[in-house]
Amino acid sequence: QVQLVESGGGSVQAGGSLRLSCAVSGDIYSNRCMGWFRQAPGKEREGVAVMGTGDGITYYADSVKGRFTVSQDRAKNTVYLQLNSLKSEDTAMYYCAAYWKLVPWFDCDLHSSPYKYWGQGTQVTVSS
Repeated sequence: QVQLVESGGGSVQAGGSLRLSCAVSGDIYSNRCMGWFRQAPGKEREGVAVMGTGDGITYYADSVKGRFTVSQDRAKNTVYLQLNSLKSEDTAMYYCAAYWKLVPWFDCDLHSSPYKYWGQGTQVTVSS
């Protein structure tokens, strides 16, 4: 069984920052694709950032490049999403998700379809 637990959401003013955490536990594979996704009311789920835990390669959605940073603490099996220069349009429920990167040279995906394991989500609200 695999568990993903997010934390760190909250309410901030535009221009502010938050750091989200996602702790992974259970029967996990060392080489994972860890993704951050978000979904605002009435909108489709959007891939925000991904990281391969083995190679550390990251990808970002254009809408967050230069503002959001994904990182990891391997010892803690935790990934982080640093959200800076927040805008009202960043308001959403943020989810972390994972799938096992069984083919090491494949890139991690910003689309949600490969992700097998999901956290419960943490709300980010940005007021202007």
